[in-house]
Amino acid sequence: MATPVKKTISFKIEGGNKLSGTVTTNTAKNSAVSLLCASLLNKGKTVLAKMPRIEEVNRILEVLESIGVKVTWKENDLTLIRPKKLLFENLDIAAAMRTRSVIMFMGPLIHELKRFELPQAGGCRLGSRTVRPHFFALEKLGVTIKTLESSYLIDSGTHKKNQEIVLYESGDTVTENALMAAARINGKTTIKFASANYMVQDLCHFLTALGVHIDGIGTTTLTIYGKEDINTDIRFSPGEDPIESMLFLSIAATTNSSIIIKRCPTDFLEIELLKLEKMGFRYKTLKRYVSENGYTNLADIKTLPSRLVALEEKIDARPFPGLNIDNLPFFVPIATQAKGQTLIHDWVYENRAIYYLELSKLGADIILADPHRVYINGPTKFKPAEVICPPALRPAAIILIAMLAASGTSVLRNVYSINRGYEDLANRLRKLGVKIKMIRS
Repeated sequence: MATPVKKTISFKIEGGNKLSGTVTTNTAKNSAVSLLCASLLNKGKTVLAKMPRIEEVNRILEVLESIGVKVTWKENDLTLIRPKKLLFENLDIAAAMRTRSVIMFMGPLIHELKRFELPQAGGCRLGSRTVRPHFFALEKLGVTIKTLESSYLIDSGTHKKNQEIVLYESGDTVTENALMAAARINGKTTIKFASANYMVQDLCHFLTALGVHIDGIGTTTLTIYGKEDINTDIRFSPGEDPIESMLFLSIAATTNSSIIIKRCPTDFLEIELLKLEKMGFRYKTLKRYVSENGYTNLADIKTLPSRLVALEEKIDARPFPGLNIDNLPFFVPIATQAKGQTLIHDWVYENRAIYYLELSKLGADIILADPHRVYINGPTKFKPAEVICPPALRPAAIILIAMLAASGTSVLRNVYSINRGYEDLANRLRKLGVKIKMIRS
């Protein structure tokens, strides 16, 4: 019997229109996937509230269900109940290979399995993304990891130990993996050079709610006092997604539109908003309040029509509290509408800056200096085009933004990359006045 061909979804966009209306920021994709992995630490019932219904979450859920975790959706609340013994021999390898987040199963699973294999990570294709920092961190705790041709062989060892870990790089997922590993080791573990980013803070608050004491949340040194047994019924909500708020800020700036973006997590957008302000971007903060989780500071932001100018300094990313690496691409379409030349330095990923050249198909004036740096000359007027979505979430999203600004009909083919990170985006854009259709082929 022939394998059915999976249909792809494309966007057809009538662009060039000013947008208006209100959009609400959803909870964070990156927090959601780490919390799903962390649910394996808990023998009690885990309810994760307001979870985004996105493809990246679906892939992790497929993996969890395959090893025996009972998963139930009720609107956007997700209930997870793990079995007494995980059915790891039934692991859905195909789903696991489609998401890089599966590497964060290492931290929880070392407490359940003495020896296991995980497939090598997938997800966005952004060049060589080393996993060695994960290995170095877990090996300090007594775990042995070998790299095979298409998988990782993990031996959790007979005695996991407390240590002071200096992370090889200040990465988000490596910090989360080390946190989850330390959470169920009795005693004190210290993680230095940790990421303090939003998804790490969400994970810290989740673990705290499970009874794991953590000092230094929001800093680069985390001290974890683990507990070997975690069996707690918990309801927890991740914070709102600064990367999604930035998507809509970029849409507003690139289309020169006035829209209201609700529930923006401002603590994780401060440097982005400052750079936008210095480029001439105008906005008002309408209201400040706290997320339902009790700790994420939010604000409603109203964008205003603006005349943009290029910054004299380069725009690049840094670990939090610097400009978020996932927000850097959103400055590319904005820079096309700014008077002057902008240098964007994407130093983290080998290939991502090359994807920025896709905007030249819509009329952007972009010069690739090297695999990490692009010069953008503006302002330029976008023209419609048909483009195949690159296999990376943020580069795909900025092509969509350019199409919203381009007068005429554009087609963005195979938007799976976008659906990995944004829930129901086409319908949400329609509420802002975007003329967008989904095409299945």
